[in-house]
Amino acid sequence: MEYLNRVLGIRVVYLDDTQNSIPNFISARYRIQKVMLDGKKAIFVYPKMELDSVNTVKKHLDRIERTEGVPVVLVLEYLTYRQKEYLLRDRIPFIVEGKQIYLPFMAVYLQERGDGERRELAFMLPSSQLLLLYYIYHGCGELMTSEASRKLAFTATTISRASRQLAEMGLIETKKRGVQKFIISDKTPKELFAVAKSSMCNPVKRTLYVPEAVIDKRLLMSGYTALSEYTMMNAPIVKCFAAVSVSAWEGKASARLQSSADQYEVQLWRYDPGKLSEDSCVDRLSLALSLSGDRDERVEASVDEMLGQVWRDIDGKRN
Repeated sequence: MEYLNRVLGIRVVYLDDTQNSIPNFISARYRIQKVMLDGKKAIFVYPKMELDSVNTVKKHLDRIERTEGVPVVLVLEYLTYRQKEYLLRDRIPFIVEGKQIYLPFMAVYLQERGDGERRELAFMLPSSQLLLLYYIYHGCGELMTSEASRKLAFTATTISRASRQLAEMGLIETKKRGVQKFIISDKTPKELFAVAKSSMCNPVKRTLYVPEAVIDKRLLMSGYTALSEYTMMNAPIVKCFAAVSVSAWEGKASARLQSSADQYEVQLWRYDPGKLSEDSCVDRLSLALSLSGDRDERVEASVDEMLGQVWRDIDGKRN
């Protein structure tokens, strides 16, 4: 946590994170890391999935704190203004990397991005991004939220939260006809993607290199491997796949490529790419987002080629 040291001079030391005493229903939801903060013991808790309601999160963190007897800090990549207010109200310690620090047990509260008060969220929640991409693939127009909920396996709460955030960001409108709820937009799929792109997150959280022998062959191709399937770009030497969990390879994976002969690249995704994929690769819009920071001219040209085909395919379905 270089952010704490850089901003506040708090030195973070990571300890053995074995947590045999943590209940399974909690360890399934969070990655738990024991730390020392300037010599004070604490626990960093990293959500493995979209954050539950603050009341539920509080119960989970209270359980960990009672079990371990040390302060517990929620570590997040993003946080809505409303969630922040609830966390502050309940005095739940949290860190949003590069943006906010709230450690009441150390009398610390820092918010670097004051303009965030005027916006609900700088980036979309993974569920909101999934919904918007599904809507774009649908061809925009009018879409029943119940249809999207079935396709994406969303609960009523998740689809409601996702559609509400997209509406608050001005990307869609919502309406109700009888008991049915709809999302609508007068933009074309290409226009909506262009407007929303700056608010979308890179679906790839981190990358690992895993022995070929232990790779699940059902994983979807991603990265340059998928791009070579969609375009004329040459396939990379090291195959790349997407996964929503890397726990199966703990102790077997490496952070750096050690052998191009018998290792595969595995990307840990923020959402399940299988929900939008129609073949053996991750979907094309998510792939484009994952490669948006790549400045290789060949990659940029291939991504443009792929997106051009996406818009032609969607327009073909609409006509």
